[in-house]
Amino acid sequence: MKAIILAAGRGSRLLPLTENLPKCLLPIGDTTVLSLQLDTLEQAGIDEAIVITGFMAGSVEAEVADRSGPMRVQTLFNPFFQVADNLASCWMARDHMADDFVLINGDTLIEPALAKQVIESPANDIQVTIDKKPSYDSDDMKVSLNGTVLTAIGKTLSADETHGESIGFLRFMQNGPSLFREKLHQMMRTGDGVQAWFLSAIDALAKTDTLVATYSIEGMTWAELDTMDDYAAIKAVFGNPISTA
Repeated sequence: MKAIILAAGRGSRLLPLTENLPKCLLPIGDTTVLSLQLDTLEQAGIDEAIVITGFMAGSVEAEVADRSGPMRVQTLFNPFFQVADNLASCWMARDHMADDFVLINGDTLIEPALAKQVIESPANDIQVTIDKKPSYDSDDMKVSLNGTVLTAIGKTLSADETHGESIGFLRFMQNGPSLFREKLHQMMRTGDGVQAWFLSAIDALAKTDTLVATYSIEGMTWAELDTMDDYAAIKAVFGNPISTA
């Protein structure tokens, strides 16, 4: 299975750290956010990764070029990164979505056991990895569920509609890749397509007769890097090398 990593953004909320360094290359212990993601996915059994680049693409390309190991890694430049959101990055990678793949935000860090569990979970066309907690804030990518089936996803869902949050890690199998590619194609042909999050495509699919499954990883370790507080917490949790045991 392959992985697509959306790492085109700068991470403006982390300025001045991202003045001359993309968010995905911020140091975590003796590695970087991106390299930690790649190590985690490789350890979980991913054999190919495509990293979507944008801000300071050359630095990300150099990081990838320095890697060794069995997993094949390549970069794909999104020339629209300054004016587009991550649906456009997914659209750039559409030719890599012919077979089963996982899609992960470039600022989502997960423990290897979580990645392996999601990858090896029972097959669904489209599956959104979710977590649950007592309350959610305005920055959480909230989800509404009917059992384990996704009915809506977005940051503006009300408290009554919210049953969990997406962690930014999705899996596409069987018919899922073609369903997602077609929705990306449709949305990129609209006036606001380039400004959309890729999860708006998942929301649109969930509102049709497409079954979008969810997989809960409650109690497992993951983190999202958006703010300086996030960065401090992530360095504390993920700052030691990943065990290969």
